[in-house]
Amino acid sequence: MADLTDIAVDAAIERGKILRETEPRAAAVRYDRQTGRLIVDLTNGCTFAFPPRIAQGLEMATDDELSQVEILGTGLGLHWEALDVDFSVPGLLAGIFGTRTYMARRAGQATSPSKAAAARANGAKGGRPRKAVDQR
Repeated sequence: MADLTDIAVDAAIERGKILRETEPRAAAVRYDRQTGRLIVDLTNGCTFAFPPRIAQGLEMATDDELSQVEILGTGLGLHWEALDVDFSVPGLLAGIFGTRTYMARRAGQATSPSKAAAARANGAKGGRPRKAVDQR
């Protein structure tokens, strides 16, 4: 029985080593007030930047609050103590800036000048045309 436990522990340690070498982790993080972006330097030498106001819980944060970001543990997370907000680094890199509900709501907010013009034109015509019903 102990042999199986030792094998499982050794396998878990090896998986952890592989993840530490391959999974993206934060080496440094800072908020740049000039660009309004959070900049994350990764352990693999890459840099990732994003506007924090697109992230759930950071939408209304002040520049001072945004600059109080900390790296969690081995670099897998970012944390804002005063805001009680946490994000995983792999999640941010995958474009996940909040819960599924939050992300779905943000997806519907996409606007453009052409979309706004089309909406105004359709509204002036009485709205979206009704679908034709097949009378066979």
